Amino acid sequence: MSPSAKRVTIREVADAVGLSPAAVSYALRGINVSEETQERVRKAASELGYEANPIARALVSGRTGTVGILGLSLEDLSQQQLVAQAGRALLAEERFALILDPRGDPDRQRSLATQLRDQHVDGLIVSPVDPADDFWPELAATLAVVSIGDALAGGAVGEVLFDNRNGIRAALEHLYSLGHRRLAVLRPPGSPTNDRPAEVIVAAEAQRLDLDVDSVSTPYQLDAATTVARQLLQAPRPPTAVFCFSDSIAYGVYAAARELGLAIPEQLSVVGYDDHPISALLAPPLTSFDWDTERVVDTAVGMVLGAIEERGRRRRRVLIEPTLRERGSTARRQ
Repeated sequence: MSPSAKRVTIREVADAVGLSPAAVSYALRGINVSEETQERVRKAASELGYEANPIARALVSGRTGTVGILGLSLEDLSQQQLVAQAGRALLAEERFALILDPRGDPDRQRSLATQLRDQHVDGLIVSPVDPADDFWPELAATLAVVSIGDALAGGAVGEVLFDNRNGIRAALEHLYSLGHRRLAVLRPPGSPTNDRPAEVIVAAEAQRLDLDVDSVSTPYQLDAATTVARQLLQAPRPPTAVFCFSDSIAYGVYAAARELGLAIPEQLSVVGYDDHPISALLAPPLTSFDWDTERVVDTAVGMVLGAIEERGRRRRRVLIEPTLRERGSTARRQ
């Protein structure tokens, strides 16, 4: 429709089919009228070129047709993949995603979530930087919130959680089985929580396996992760293996190893954590963990849409188990 073209009104559609505007509105929304009437109204609306006014529809229904998505950081390639898939899944359900980037900053994430609420999104899918933040229950009291990765402090209508305890255990046991005893663990920014106690789990598993582990936080950005990895690999007693809580961080380890002339896996084994498609293309391909992203996204989108449509507000929780994908980046210690 050109800017100057006259918008077809719902009353014109009603006149064409001999119904009231209210009945036409019901038919277009698929409620309170027969399927035959719905089909007749939609056919007439299509022939007349009728397009629902989103502002008017929001005023009538109280919904905007939008869902906010807040990942951890779009600097992490796997987070990019996840939010892109979620956006496509929402679009398939005739919802639009508003995707914002907190860049791993809990204060920024809180501010962006507040902005999304004030813009009247119908729901929010969030991978929380700080799941223990008291802000989440406050937000969830007025908005359908679904978390991915970690449990929130309270109030979420749905949680799609990663079994980090088993993931960490599997990663460290894999390296232990290859003879590695001195490890570095590179984790992204963010505070450990009751459901994601990264440092606590690593420390417990290190003690159980009698491993010497240096746990260090690093940003997702390639340059920053490379700098942190380079410092670790140049230490007086460098690790023989590195476990990264993000494949994006592992790419920094590859870059640092190349700069220092260290061969992977002959001189350094590397394990990632989220099996980004690029990881299988590295030389050598990166050993990592598959978390079934498609299931994660479908489950989270289903939860938030169910809450928006009030198909039940009972809290749901789904735990995703990791699958280790062994590739060429890990080998027995020489």
